[in-house]
Amino acid sequence: MKTKFYLLIAILASFVSYSQEISKSTISDMKFRHVGPVGNRLTSVAGVADDPMVYYVGAASGGVWKTKDGGLNWFPIFDDQEVHSIGALAVSPSNPMVVYVGTGESSIRSNVSIGDGVYKSEDGGETWKHIGLKNSGRISRIVIHPNDPDKVYVGSLGHAYSPQKERGVFVTHDGGNSWKHTLFVDQNTGISDIVMDTDNPRILFAGAWHLELKTWQRISGGPGSGIFKSTDAGMSWKRLKGNGLPNNDVGKIALAMTPAAPDRLYALIETGDGVPYNGKETESGELWRSDDNGKTFKLINSDRDLGGRQAYYTRTTASPDNPNEVYFMSNSFFSSIDGGVSLENRPRSSSPNWDHHEMWIDPNNGDRMAVAGDGGIAISQNRGKSWLRTYLPIAQLYHVTTDNNVPYNLLTNRQDGPSMKGPSRTRSGNWFGSSVIQSGMWREIGGGESGFATADPKDPDIIWSSASGYGPLGGIVTRYNENTKQYRQLEVWPELSAGSHASLLKYRFQWTFPLLISPHDNKTVYVTSQHVHRTTNDGQTWEVISPDLSLNDKKMQGFSGGLTGDNIAVEYANVIYAFDESPVKKGLFWAGTNDGLVHISQDNGKNWTNVTKNIPNLPKLGVVRNIEASKWDAGKAYLTIEFHQIGNFEPHVYKTENYGKSWKKITVGIDEGNLSYTRCIKEDPVREGLLYLGTENKLYVSFNDGSNWQELMSNLPHTPMYWIDIQEHFNDLVIGTYGRGIWILDDISPLQQLNQDVTKKSAYLFDLKSSYRFQNVTSTLQMFPEASSGQDPPKGASINYWLNEDKDVELFITNSSNDTVRTIADKGKKGINRVWWDFMGEKSDPMIMRTKPQYAEWFSIGDERIRNIPSNISIMQPPGKYQVHLESDGTTYSKELIVVKDPHSEGTIEDIKLQNDLMNKIYNDLNTTAMYVNSIESIRRQLIDLKSALSGNGKDDNLISEVDNLESKFLHIEKKLLQLKTTGKGQDVVRYQKMIGEKLAYLAENVQISDFRPADSYYEVYELLNKRLQDVGLEYDNLVSNDLEEFISKMNSQDINTVVFN
Repeated sequence: MKTKFYLLIAILASFVSYSQEISKSTISDMKFRHVGPVGNRLTSVAGVADDPMVYYVGAASGGVWKTKDGGLNWFPIFDDQEVHSIGALAVSPSNPMVVYVGTGESSIRSNVSIGDGVYKSEDGGETWKHIGLKNSGRISRIVIHPNDPDKVYVGSLGHAYSPQKERGVFVTHDGGNSWKHTLFVDQNTGISDIVMDTDNPRILFAGAWHLELKTWQRISGGPGSGIFKSTDAGMSWKRLKGNGLPNNDVGKIALAMTPAAPDRLYALIETGDGVPYNGKETESGELWRSDDNGKTFKLINSDRDLGGRQAYYTRTTASPDNPNEVYFMSNSFFSSIDGGVSLENRPRSSSPNWDHHEMWIDPNNGDRMAVAGDGGIAISQNRGKSWLRTYLPIAQLYHVTTDNNVPYNLLTNRQDGPSMKGPSRTRSGNWFGSSVIQSGMWREIGGGESGFATADPKDPDIIWSSASGYGPLGGIVTRYNENTKQYRQLEVWPELSAGSHASLLKYRFQWTFPLLISPHDNKTVYVTSQHVHRTTNDGQTWEVISPDLSLNDKKMQGFSGGLTGDNIAVEYANVIYAFDESPVKKGLFWAGTNDGLVHISQDNGKNWTNVTKNIPNLPKLGVVRNIEASKWDAGKAYLTIEFHQIGNFEPHVYKTENYGKSWKKITVGIDEGNLSYTRCIKEDPVREGLLYLGTENKLYVSFNDGSNWQELMSNLPHTPMYWIDIQEHFNDLVIGTYGRGIWILDDISPLQQLNQDVTKKSAYLFDLKSSYRFQNVTSTLQMFPEASSGQDPPKGASINYWLNEDKDVELFITNSSNDTVRTIADKGKKGINRVWWDFMGEKSDPMIMRTKPQYAEWFSIGDERIRNIPSNISIMQPPGKYQVHLESDGTTYSKELIVVKDPHSEGTIEDIKLQNDLMNKIYNDLNTTAMYVNSIESIRRQLIDLKSALSGNGKDDNLISEVDNLESKFLHIEKKLLQLKTTGKGQDVVRYQKMIGEKLAYLAENVQISDFRPADSYYEVYELLNKRLQDVGLEYDNLVSNDLEEFISKMNSQDINTVVFN
């Protein structure tokens, strides 16, 4: 069924009460694209013994990736699962197609995600099955029996946000069909590591770790921590005490064994390094070693570099072929060749990366190793002398904003990186086709790895950032100038806070504290600690405009980290975590804290009202993740608040329409589960009641002001949806994820216009937004894509239509003169459909060759005896107004599309007109050339075939000679139109002189570069080629009207079927 489509723009009325059911297939044509930046954190790695091509890596919050070519290329293999945080990977030694994945990160720091148990693949990661331990929270280690892929040992750390029973060692003997909980220490203690005796698989050691996590504190270390041993294949366990081990409480433990010395056990133990903790003495030391299978231990090394920030690191791996060679993963990468007694601290340039978390060494080849860390994956084939380093597209971003440039830029703060800026599209291409957004197109703009990077709405060259990093750690504020590529530090209170807990500080600036440029005055900037701070003079001075809006509970402001102190502003509580100003009313502020309070000020900060008690059934001590002040009504606002760090994983989203006097919970439709806690809510700027919501693993949309939510995943991977922005000029939805970088859904107008009137129709054309007619700019010299490269959008204008059933459709685009400039055929599907018009007109007529190239009898033209040559050109249509006409089921629509001139182009509208005028002349001449060529090729083909038939029938040689002579005359003309010796093989395009057709195509290619008017020389060359074409035309007409007609008459007189002229 054919349906003809045409477009018009209409203003869509608001449908706040409307709730359209959408499915993934309904919006499958509305695809998100990944745009960068370069990725970062990997937490686990596993390879296949004796196979240097295959490796698996697990990302902190970006799923599982695999390489089949030794690390040159990687692809995601876990995206169909709804969990994204990976804690452990294991490949079966006896069957490498069996792979186990343990979810939930066990490298503990701020902003770490949890999992939902263990997954298994029996086909090398092609498909996965969830096999249990759903509430384990974090899996730290998976060990598989060397001879039986169904015997598996799993170390569960637990989510650690509250006491729970699902912590300890779990064992399965049937591939995950059933589990036994064989080691349980207590509800605050999980497992940090498991190793198996390489000589006797019945012997295992486990490191137990007492860990408690809260918004305001981390406690690593306690009575539950210790080393346990099993001698019956993990069915029972015994705590190892004394005999050289620490006597006082310890924390995280890492273990390693080696087949080079089966009785040797390395134990990296968090002790407190002798520094008193909570008024008690602590042990001192880092590395212990047993050479008798755990009977006795000896302290080998007390260097703090071995563990560093121990909750985050504490990993060790022993070489399989040298018992004294052992590696330690920390901020730096350390190795020892004397059993841990001394260390080699490798410089950053020869280390795998930084902030290392896991290492895998081929058990049969100690030279082959892979290391995962915050700097990606590094693979070595020469025992770490050199590394192949790769950054996967798994960037963890705290926020994302957009500027008002055309096209717009993206601004973000990435974990393990600075504040950064990158393009939403490149407007470039290279020899290998459409360009990608290379990682090198992103650049530092000051700031730091967390917080907000925000462009001045009136001057996008000015970018403000709040962040953390060394220095104040929790209070960096910078003002960056794109013109100078420099930034100014503008902290509210630049007193070094590294290592200080919250109660010691004047201002508590949390790791990701808000920064807001007032929507009413771009010179007014706000940041928040426990107070709201404001500057109106570019940061030269700051004023406090609020009291402490938090609980200010000193019990929540103490020392954090446990045995190893870790105070870097992440765990600062009693701070303002979310802040917004109403875009409707100046000086109306909303503030939410990370201890569960919400305040409003309606008088520019002079007075503040606590409206928390008005939120129904709100649990205590939540983190207000964001507040979205409505653009439609000053009294309206939305907020997300989550409680996962106190063990509550339910979604909490609220709405007020009366300045916080009452609130309504709006969570219907959000999936239940441990990853359903909410991160960010965003109001659509065009359609009232259209909302977007990010949770820990999904993106949702609501068409009815939050009364009901539906998934908006399309092709998005499951990952934490930390922040949402909408670039209003381009109408793009921009998602900042904490695990897979930035994703853009170009042109969300179909979502803004979708309503029951639309979905009841058999077909509907959505209104079109104006589109820029961008011209290409020069590209970088990085021609090949890399793992973290971003994707440009298709060029041109998006055209969106709705169908209530699958149909083949055609769209006809007409210009202001009502000429059809382009027809686009599409296989429409039920739901929203999207095609792109690249502003190009129809291609010129093809030249269909029916004969072989000259002197190339070896060249095959197939059974159909046709070959096409690349001779088509298209004309980029000029800026202006266009229509797309729709005719479906007897109904016709017309909708307008405005094509806007590239604002970066030097050319004027008059220049573009002159260019198009010349292009149209060239286009017409190429079509004339194609007409002559196609006609001559048809005639020559028939004459060649006739000659062959006459020769086979013993006809008069004179007759055959006449056929041959006529074919030669046509060949003589055709050779003036095209170079007939060219085969397209062996770069023979440079061997022979080009003729009229090729020269016209070349001229068109160069006339249509950017928006410049053609130089005089192009007119001169065109006139020359046009004159030659006219001469050829006269010669062709004479040959057809005389020689060919005479030949046909003579052949007919002899009852010979002759040439059909077309």
